[in-house]
Amino acid sequence: MFYQETLTISTPGRGCYDLGGQVHSCVQRSGIVRGICHLFIRHTSASLMLCENADPDVQSDLEAWMARAVPDGDSLFQHTAEGPDDMPAHVRSVLTHSDLNVPVQNGVCALGQWQGIYLWEHRHAPHERQVMLTIYGEAA
Repeated sequence: MFYQETLTISTPGRGCYDLGGQVHSCVQRSGIVRGICHLFIRHTSASLMLCENADPDVQSDLEAWMARAVPDGDSLFQHTAEGPDDMPAHVRSVLTHSDLNVPVQNGVCALGQWQGIYLWEHRHAPHERQVMLTIYGEAA
């Protein structure tokens, strides 16, 4: 059996946004108790990540590292159609993940104690992002 749903997430700008509650609700609606939850972001300037959920400094540190590795306005980039964060956002999404697979066990995502599911917005401007979830497995 499989179930599919698309989440729409409004991001006010660059940063990490916790999707755990929305993903958990989707898995519950699916009725699947054992299987895989596949998440796919339908954008090229945002990404998905499995990250520590206890200390927000981890996400700040990741953002600081990424800002150093792929700075906005770098003269290396020719593609600046939507501003100085345009091409860096594309590079950031290529370096990270556009999809995740999470096991489903007993009707919930079987994440580790300190793991959370996040959308990582790489643009400064607000965006509406779509994350498609496909849940495969055995129903109750």
